Amino acid sequence: MEAQNNADNGKTTAIVSYITIIGWLIAYFAMHQSKKTSLGSFHLRQTLLLFICAIVYQIVITVITMAVPAIGMILSLVGLVFLVLWIMGLIAAINGEEKPMPLIGAKAQEIFKSI
Repeated sequence: MEAQNNADNGKTTAIVSYITIIGWLIAYFAMHQSKKTSLGSFHLRQTLLLFICAIVYQIVITVITMAVPAIGMILSLVGLVFLVLWIMGLIAAINGEEKPMPLIGAKAQEIFKSI
């Protein structure tokens, strides 16, 4: 019975981590710190790098848009990649899978080993 509870807690942590940065903070501090699981750690790493990349990308696009509006608007469409990665990660979390996101998944596991 205890193993089932740990799997559920890891899955809940994984799913909550995808719900904005506030969800990530709740998942990390309120859920993950008390009961660390492999699944929870995996998805916390994935979402942390995804959120960091998305924020940096948005800052760059904002600066480019202010300088050259036409190019900035076109480049902002590339931001849909982050939405696709987020959806793929969320689906993996819902299914309880440790499936890395394309492009950033392996790097996230490497950079944030301590989570």
